[in-house]
Amino acid sequence: MLPRELLKKVRKIEIRTSRLVDEQLAGQYHSVFKGRGMAFDEVRPYQVGDDVRFIDWNVSARFGDTFVKVFVEEREAVVMLVVDFSRSMRFAAHAQPKIEIAAEVAALLAFSAIRNDDQVGLIAFADEVVRFVPPKKGRKHVLRVVTEILRGMEQDDADADRPQRPTDLAGALDFLNRVSKHRSIAFLISDFLAGGYDRAVQHTNARHDLIPIVIRDRLEDELPRVGLVPLEDPETGELVLADLSSRRTRAALEERCRREAAARDRLFRRNKIDFIRLRTDEAYLGPLVQFFRVRERRARSGR
Repeated sequence: MLPRELLKKVRKIEIRTSRLVDEQLAGQYHSVFKGRGMAFDEVRPYQVGDDVRFIDWNVSARFGDTFVKVFVEEREAVVMLVVDFSRSMRFAAHAQPKIEIAAEVAALLAFSAIRNDDQVGLIAFADEVVRFVPPKKGRKHVLRVVTEILRGMEQDDADADRPQRPTDLAGALDFLNRVSKHRSIAFLISDFLAGGYDRAVQHTNARHDLIPIVIRDRLEDELPRVGLVPLEDPETGELVLADLSSRRTRAALEERCRREAAARDRLFRRNKIDFIRLRTDEAYLGPLVQFFRVRERRARSGR
């Protein structure tokens, strides 16, 4: 039995994301993420213009007329939501924490998937994989996935004093590759404040349709001029006293962030990986819709 407050949060996310799916994403999701191929459906009488390669000669001989095989798209796919639960995902300056954005985006993608009869699974990770929900279909299962994300957020908040090693993004991708034997659509939702994941990204992208969703907060890239402040590394807890009234200090810290972001983006582009950038102080729906539109145009053009 879920606590009442958690149940209310799950229901709120379901209502909000279901509406966004119905209004914005349902059709585009279907166009972008094709099924595994074509499956035989039935035979029917031949019509002018039908492809002669699909004539069913056995049925045609039996009934003394020409019949062709009809195929339909095999829709079922597997969507894996790989969600970063690390402490840096709890950062927020003036808006929602990154982890709350991640939860809503994951729910939006999950409800889009079940609208198309796809399976949805969850891998939540920090310094190790902390939650795994094997993929299944249906609304009840998606609500379980959303519940596990919200429950994990609350549990990790309660364990805030627990020592934690840096985020193991590579480990999460390796886990995905071990548990997903067949090709899946893998949404990797993280702030990517981690290192050593280049080879894991390359390997995962070769096996799955890997789609990174990068969530950042404005203050991580644009530091305010506020004087001496203690800066804490959310991954390790290390404290550093920095003088943010100094233009040189701000410029050095911002340049470091830009270099890391540029290296991340180069990795994605080098491997021809489509990725989505989100910010906590901006609505997430626009970038998601734009991603689906670009993918849809590419699918129609056959590229």
